[in-house]
Amino acid sequence: MKTNLIAVAIASGFFVCSGAHALTSDQYKAEKNKIEADYKSQKVQCDTLKANAKDVCEEEAEAKEKIAKAELEHQYKPSPAHARKIAEAKAEGAHDVAKEKCDDQTGDAKNACEKQAKADYEKAKADIKATKY
Repeated sequence: MKTNLIAVAIASGFFVCSGAHALTSDQYKAEKNKIEADYKSQKVQCDTLKANAKDVCEEEAEAKEKIAKAELEHQYKPSPAHARKIAEAKAEGAHDVAKEKCDDQTGDAKNACEKQAKADYEKAKADIKATKY
């Protein structure tokens, strides 16, 4: 029983270690194609929606694509600059989606929503700047 647990632990270690390496060129291309296909699929799903719901859906799809591409780039060529780009893509995506969601509102509520979206984005940018990548 103890031997089986040790074997499992060693095998798990190999899997963890193998995931830490950068992607090969072929893996990178395949993943990039998958990301683009997922984006196109999400855009098609957005076409079933109407008005601002469609716009929000499209912004979310674009944000997911940008984040996925930034993460892929970091997996392919790990670096502090690529890690920073992931954080920036997440902040920009959240901001763009939040702004689009504000379009559902009117008057003071819309203005407050837009100010909150901008404040959240500015805080995220400040956090990125303060973080040492």
